[in-house]
Amino acid sequence: MRLIGVDLKDDVVGKYWIDGFHRVPRPEDPDYVNVLNEICQSESIDVIIPQTTRETAKLSKSFEQVEAKVTVASASAIEKANDKYRLSGVCEKLGIPTPKSRLATSVKELQNAARELGYPENSVVVKPPVSFGSRGFRVLSEKSSWDAKKFFTEKPDVAEISLEKLVSILSTNDAGFPIRLIVSEFLPGAEYSVDAFAGKNVAVAIPRLRKEIVNGISFRTSLEYRSDIMEYTLKAARDLGLRFAFGFQFKLDSEGVPKVLECNPRVQGTMIASVFSGVNVIWMAVREAIGVEVEKVSEPLKQSEFYRYWGGLGTIDSQHLEI
Repeated sequence: MRLIGVDLKDDVVGKYWIDGFHRVPRPEDPDYVNVLNEICQSESIDVIIPQTTRETAKLSKSFEQVEAKVTVASASAIEKANDKYRLSGVCEKLGIPTPKSRLATSVKELQNAARELGYPENSVVVKPPVSFGSRGFRVLSEKSSWDAKKFFTEKPDVAEISLEKLVSILSTNDAGFPIRLIVSEFLPGAEYSVDAFAGKNVAVAIPRLRKEIVNGISFRTSLEYRSDIMEYTLKAARDLGLRFAFGFQFKLDSEGVPKVLECNPRVQGTMIASVFSGVNVIWMAVREAIGVEVEKVSEPLKQSEFYRYWGGLGTIDSQHLEI
């Protein structure tokens, strides 16, 4: 197997870990698919694995034009899965718990929604229905108190902001108020990420407890075999029509009930963690794409834990040296 990578930029660390690298335009660029096809031809590519929301959205609409198999679901499935508000509606109909939410299209609606959900006595979450990473995510809170000890011992939470401050920012935005913002209840419990696969004959969901999160990325995560989260994930995936490798995120409410936060209909950033439990959902997706039978998961899964750490490499004359 050979692994070829692409990126918008040329000066990226990932290219030093793979067998070949090419620079590509943005997915929104008219030449994006043509450039991918040129790479597929020159590198004899069999399968394309998109890893970002923008790539997935583009390829779901044009996979018939791509000269390789693409591990992506249909455009309609991707659109519903990427839209957190539409996803919430799908889950509610299926009886899957979701956070109490409102949709705001103006500053007034934002203020009213926050108060309906208990602000300022209770914290409230604000986020765009479709976003990239944690962009646009904020926790509205009036309870953030700082003393000297906290100031010197804790890092500030950049996600925390008051409603007044957020309204001020949105009111001075040259582009005006965003088209839509989701306002939902704040869930205080633990957060879970689910690595999942859905194919012709096999479907599996592996929940991971996110023990340490830095800038939205899991730095410490461990397998937690929760049947409710597994059932909810596969139930929603079937209704949405998801295929190949994808992920869901859940968070517990004050009573310990897991509620759906979002779906990532693509490879997730820390999906490698599930491999140590005995399930390689990315490899399952590749096998499904090229028509090789995907074997059922052997149970019981291994009780594993995954740690991410800061690393680096140096280059000398374009050759990399690991450190």
